[in-house]
Amino acid sequence: MIAELGHFALVLAFVVALLQAVLPLVGVHRGHLALQRMARTMAPVQFLCLLLSFLGLTWAFIHNDFTLDYVSRQSNTQLPIQYKISAVWGGHEGSLLLWVTVLSAWGAAVALFGRGLPREMIARVLAIMGMVNVAMMAFVLMTSNPFRRLLPDFPMNGADLNPLLQDPGLIVHPPLLYMGYVGFTVPFAFAMAGLLGGRLDSAWARWSRPWTVAAWSFLSLGIALGSWWAYYELGWGGWWFWDPVENASFMPWLAGTALVHSLAVSEKRGVFKAWTVMLAILAFALSLLGTFLVRSGVLTSVHAFAADPARGLFVLGILFVVIGSSLLLFALRAGHLNSESRYQWISREGFLLANNLLLITATTVVFLGTLFPLVADALKLGKISVGPPYFNTLFTPLALVLLAFLGIGPLTRWKRHDLREQVPPFLKIAVASLVLGVGLPLVFASGLKPLPTLTLVLCLWVFLNMLNDIRVKAGTAKQGFAAGLRRLSASYWGMQLAHTGLLVTVVGIALTTAYSTERDVRLSPGSRVEIQGYGFEWAGVRSYAGPNFSSEQGEVRIYRGDTVLETLYPEKRRYNVRGQVMTEAAIDPGLFRDIYVAMGEPLEGNAWAVRVYVKPFIRWTWLGALIMVLGGMFAISDRRYRMGARASRAIPAGEKA
Repeated sequence: MIAELGHFALVLAFVVALLQAVLPLVGVHRGHLALQRMARTMAPVQFLCLLLSFLGLTWAFIHNDFTLDYVSRQSNTQLPIQYKISAVWGGHEGSLLLWVTVLSAWGAAVALFGRGLPREMIARVLAIMGMVNVAMMAFVLMTSNPFRRLLPDFPMNGADLNPLLQDPGLIVHPPLLYMGYVGFTVPFAFAMAGLLGGRLDSAWARWSRPWTVAAWSFLSLGIALGSWWAYYELGWGGWWFWDPVENASFMPWLAGTALVHSLAVSEKRGVFKAWTVMLAILAFALSLLGTFLVRSGVLTSVHAFAADPARGLFVLGILFVVIGSSLLLFALRAGHLNSESRYQWISREGFLLANNLLLITATTVVFLGTLFPLVADALKLGKISVGPPYFNTLFTPLALVLLAFLGIGPLTRWKRHDLREQVPPFLKIAVASLVLGVGLPLVFASGLKPLPTLTLVLCLWVFLNMLNDIRVKAGTAKQGFAAGLRRLSASYWGMQLAHTGLLVTVVGIALTTAYSTERDVRLSPGSRVEIQGYGFEWAGVRSYAGPNFSSEQGEVRIYRGDTVLETLYPEKRRYNVRGQVMTEAAIDPGLFRDIYVAMGEPLEGNAWAVRVYVKPFIRWTWLGALIMVLGGMFAISDRRYRMGARASRAIPAGEKA
């Protein structure tokens, strides 16, 4: 009965979304105020319906309702309760239901927090978001219905959740990733609403910007959690493997980063309007493309949910219709997107444009590396593998150039700037960056390596320039330096935090890639090996039974000299239902290094093959992402982006939503 109610709520949400997509636009066209206001009512109603549907599916998982085909394939009576809940989005159908639920949540948030926006603008934005959800809910209902029954014959026990997904990280990773992934629908809807209404001014950019930063922050956190999960769960100790499905979320992140910067220019100076609209379309298009890649079966990955070409074609059709119509609208209205001011290349606008071009070039590199093997296979050109060498060779130089611009761009003035006045401080900072960037690896590492040293020098160059900019801006306050710091806006601190987080992540990637040590060793009880100044002693193996698995658990003592630093317990688990064997790595974490141990296969003489890593600065990869997200939160908290207050001053009271 609960499943039927969930299905009914899904169908009702589809009807509400259809009305939300049509009636507000009719109201705008005819000047009918009541129809326009309906958008703000229907968006929360759609969310409530989808939330009820999602809770209905969750109830079915918790209560082992194996009469539902989806539950029977993704769960089992032995599955712990927390994984029964995460199994709701562990497969194709449930993940799509999560997708549309998250999109409706964004729509409800726009309706709630966009009260000060012009009535016609909010009506158009919510109508466009309704159109997208109509298409995606049609996909769910027609090809991927999670409420399909298996009656009268159904299994007494389910097939179980993929053991790779039975992990705490996978409980929070997909919802957060979807919040960012799907969140780029909001700036897309604002861009399309602006084109339809002919209003793409500074106010439009201001309204779009906090939603874009919010989506970007969620996506940053979701990607970081996925990378962290792959690091400790897959057993190979990698921070990033250029996995095609990971690339599917990385591409909209790159485009979204460019969009955040472009919106800043459009808001401040009234330029780059056409470019900003194109970036909004691109970020959304890449999000839909990621949905196609994950659910079409064209990619092989632990993250891919479906292997049904018919489903993939449905998503591909949505992609072509939505993006094709948006590009057509852009082409029809692009001639009216004139800049409100002029600028010279040596200015903040010029550097931000260079920043955008580099980010889009990087996006193109990832796009081609991810899609080219699929295109070659479709054209019968043979199986082509594109791996880390391609990405590292082309992506790394772009990232280094981007760092060089990042050290200069935020320090320049709008419209025009004379760099000659900043040559003295730039030279001092360049010398300090070079000395520190070369000196630190000589003192604390095993020697200089060209690429990480260059990366460290550039990151220090950016960071010291940021500190100098804070010093200069705060030092101009008459009340003193401390008062000057307090006067700096939340959006300014958000920018600095986000840039700092990026630097921390880049340093972590560069140093762990260059200075990590990996050894495969044979260990028997009582034996010991020395790796990078650490001793690893194998104490033996014990067996124990988990809730739905049996485990062989090793015991490894970590020594520094004769002192035991830590005892680690790596595991080999065999899951009861599927019989699948999983490696559970054991990690001694630290701010400056991780010690990582993973069990291989048993050997003769009661010995085991063991893989040992010493990975310096690996935690900085994810620490930087957290700092970036914190920067996004600071930027959103700026009072300029409090929708009601700001927009109310900008528009007549009679035009408010």
